[in-house]
Amino acid sequence: MVLWVEVGAWTYHYSDQGDYMWEQARNYCQTFFTDLVAIQNKLEIEYLNRTLPFHARYYWIGIRKLGGTWTWVGTRKALTKEAENWAVGEPNNRRSNQDCVEMYIKRPRESGKWNDEPCSRRKKALCYRASCQPFSCSQHGECVETIGSYRCECYPGFHGPECEDVVQCAKLEPKGVHMNCSHPYKDFGYNSTCFFECQEGFKRQGAAMLQCLPSQQWSANTPMCTAVLCPLLAGPKRGWVNWSHTYTQGMFTNRYLWGFSITCPVLSPESRECTATGTWTGNAAHCEAITCPVLSIPDWGELNCSHLHGHFSFGSTCAFSCPDWGELNCSHLHGDFSFGSTCTFSCQTGFALVGSDSRKCTATGTWTGDATRCEAIACSVLSAPDQGEPPEQGELNCSHLHGNFTFGSTCAFSCQRGFVLMGAESRECTAMGTDCECMATGVWTGDTPRCEAVACPVLSAPDRGELNCSHPHRDFGFGSTCAFSCQTGFALVGSDSHKCTATGTWTGDATRCEAIKCSALTTPKMGQAACSHPYGDFTFGSTCAFSCQMGFVLMGPESIECTAMGTWTGDTPQCKAISCPVLDPPSRGQLSCSHVHGNFTYNSTCTFSCEEGFVRMGAEVLWCEATGNWTSHPPVCAEDGAFLKEVLAYSSGTALAVAGVVLSGGLIALLVKRLSEREEKKRLLNPTSDLGSPGTFTNAAYDANL
Repeated sequence: MVLWVEVGAWTYHYSDQGDYMWEQARNYCQTFFTDLVAIQNKLEIEYLNRTLPFHARYYWIGIRKLGGTWTWVGTRKALTKEAENWAVGEPNNRRSNQDCVEMYIKRPRESGKWNDEPCSRRKKALCYRASCQPFSCSQHGECVETIGSYRCECYPGFHGPECEDVVQCAKLEPKGVHMNCSHPYKDFGYNSTCFFECQEGFKRQGAAMLQCLPSQQWSANTPMCTAVLCPLLAGPKRGWVNWSHTYTQGMFTNRYLWGFSITCPVLSPESRECTATGTWTGNAAHCEAITCPVLSIPDWGELNCSHLHGHFSFGSTCAFSCPDWGELNCSHLHGDFSFGSTCTFSCQTGFALVGSDSRKCTATGTWTGDATRCEAIACSVLSAPDQGEPPEQGELNCSHLHGNFTFGSTCAFSCQRGFVLMGAESRECTAMGTDCECMATGVWTGDTPRCEAVACPVLSAPDRGELNCSHPHRDFGFGSTCAFSCQTGFALVGSDSHKCTATGTWTGDATRCEAIKCSALTTPKMGQAACSHPYGDFTFGSTCAFSCQMGFVLMGPESIECTAMGTWTGDTPQCKAISCPVLDPPSRGQLSCSHVHGNFTYNSTCTFSCEEGFVRMGAEVLWCEATGNWTSHPPVCAEDGAFLKEVLAYSSGTALAVAGVVLSGGLIALLVKRLSEREEKKRLLNPTSDLGSPGTFTNAAYDANL
């Protein structure tokens, strides 16, 4: 005989006939159910210990030492330290072959605990039938058994209660690129793969294949097709180029420039074409520039030349200047820049003097001191703003007029997505510094900025729940993740975790904890139910007390409670009508009964009658009372003569007084009526006596009470 205990979506099973060795017990469970039970938490242990009957040899469970490790045989997963439930001093492997585990059910000590035992001993097999099926979780996730249900841990790329939904990536619509896609689940959904090709004369910029990832992002950016480019031509060097472009494939024609002479190879083409392979047709030509005389640097000045085609050749440009960003103030005793002339130097705002600040022309025709120049004042080197953890959350973009991080340099600051800039958006290097070691230093306008994570609204734990958050940048800021859980007896409704996005909003739906529901109860027939609901109708913590109407008794528990597993602590009771003793028809008579709530129960009525020639002695109608007793004793049927004698015996002296009177039918009826009344009064004076029991109620006592 197989006994079972149902637990929501799966059931526990055990056999009450015979005990098995461990291997036999597992074979039994695998034959008729799923396997030996695999216990996942303390709640299951409490439930099994409360539900299963006591057995002197206890029960085998599905854990065994394999390769020196205690292992759940059904899942092939090692027993974790957190899930251990060993009795004190166990496992001891006392005989070095105690590789199987029993569970103490209703043991006086350490009930529900485990003990390692030799596998050859015989015990009851404790089995379970799993709720997880091959089609559970849409075959897109791992089905995890729980008491009363199961949950799906979805594989990457899937989501939903049964992992039925597929992650969706943005639809790809490339321009100028041939795309060929395969969609194993849905168009542009998880694991969709797209390949890209370009037509002749074009080459792909980007990945040849893109795949939709579990993050809803493509594995790379959408590629583009760009025309194949030929290398930039040096020629016609020093000549004109006239381009015509089709998809950036060009043609050019050699032209002559004024001031140049041309020397070209024999049969040099006047035009060349860029092919689809990225090469030019034909050979190159070149031009030679006409040269000019070399220029010299003027005194007290500078010469700055740019040469397009060669030193001091056609197209070269030379600019003459005195020291930049400075001023010269000279006094001449004997003529401009002659013996005795003295010149002093100064620099414009933002520049510092390097060299001698004054020089004098000596008798030898040379100047005293060192060459003088003006250099832009330097500011400290700036770096991109950061927040410290992690660093480099910002970007820096600078423009420099006179040199890197010098007077006139301007730097703009920005932050990456998910961060906001705190401080100046830009800073400029000014000439507001002080002299140090004969050099002026610049300072930056504004304060040093930093990047601060975007803030999301502060979250709080749901009522009857808990909140656990991690904050990589700041409390409830960009990147923060918060996980929600509920207390025992409550289930999570909404997203179990939220993440703060770069827009300052949380992912997921609003979360709350709702009390776990039990099935609704109905009031038993002919009874009442009084219920209290602390968290909602027929939810965790609800209790219901039952009672019955008069004439009925309660069959079952007086009260039951909704548990954290969504089940009641007992079944709904019933109200059963109180029974009276079964009545039989009197000898030489008949019995006719009507039953409202069941044969010979509360409010049943029975009517008695006698055959012809017999007279009923006692009440005609009896009914069953709430006490379980009939309203009077059952009557009997007596012959007319015997009845008259009994009447005369009961009537005593009264009968002698009327001895000479002929008994008519009316007198007999009167005597029957008085006899019935006397029997009723007798029952009321002594309700516990049985009709006809000797010594319980005498005729004399009856007569006295009349």
